[in-house]
Amino acid sequence: MKRIILHLVVLSVLGTTPCLSHAQEDVTVVAPTSEAAEGLDLQAVADIFKDAKNLEAFEKALNDPEVGINNLDLDDNGEVDYIRVVEEAADETHVIILQVPLAKDEFQDVATIEVEKTADDAYNLQCHGNEVIYGADYYVHPTQVHIHTWPIVAWMYGPVYRPYRSAFYFGVYPRWWRPYRPVTFNVYRTRTVKYTRARTFTVGHTTRVTTVKKVKYTPRSSTRVKKTTAVTRTKSTTVRGKKTTVTKTKRTTVKKGGKKTTRTKSKKTVKKTRTRKPKKANRKPRKR
Repeated sequence: MKRIILHLVVLSVLGTTPCLSHAQEDVTVVAPTSEAAEGLDLQAVADIFKDAKNLEAFEKALNDPEVGINNLDLDDNGEVDYIRVVEEAADETHVIILQVPLAKDEFQDVATIEVEKTADDAYNLQCHGNEVIYGADYYVHPTQVHIHTWPIVAWMYGPVYRPYRSAFYFGVYPRWWRPYRPVTFNVYRTRTVKYTRARTFTVGHTTRVTTVKKVKYTPRSSTRVKKTTAVTRTKSTTVRGKKTTVTKTKRTTVKKGGKKTTRTKSKKTVKKTRTRKPKKANRKPRKR
């Protein structure tokens, strides 16, 4: 998964006279990401959701090995997990849950697709990554406003509609599906690029669906998920032409039976050389 990078630049200026001792600090914070998130690109997920005729077709496309969007192996058993689709709704708000059954009565929610109707032909939609997998406040939003033309939205808001609930669970899967081996991250990106190159969706950090709390939904989490989260902070300080960079990385692995945290710190100092402009020679006025 592409890591999220926030840049904060602080420039200190004292007085009106420039001084070489002034420091410029560039602090980069990489938000928490996990290895699991690299196995399911939510922008690609949103793209196949856009083109599906209903949630049953969406669930099939999501798990189809020929499509290749699902590369999740949450329990690290060497096999891609089946993602089932479960829906909850209240009034004009729908929450579509992407959920992995990891054992009997044990589930891990991966993401939700949240849709609300605000007026005639006016809808808000977002794909919200589960915090355990994608970190806090990870949203995927459509770049276009008018999503009422999508076939699945028209189907969900039809005159006669019942919330969809997958018929599959742990140990019970569709006939066309068989467990398969996950591929490397680079191979996975070549599979999803055809769904993301159009940039129909963009990643954001704020919610756009304001009525989602109307829906009774509690995220499910499993201790069988192996989670590796990395948070990196880089601070660069430049004083009198000398640049010092300090990078701190905190990695936390959570799995059944325990939690392990490791911290690393590195420091690098680079002295910049400044080139001086040659002084202009004082020319004496010519005598006439």
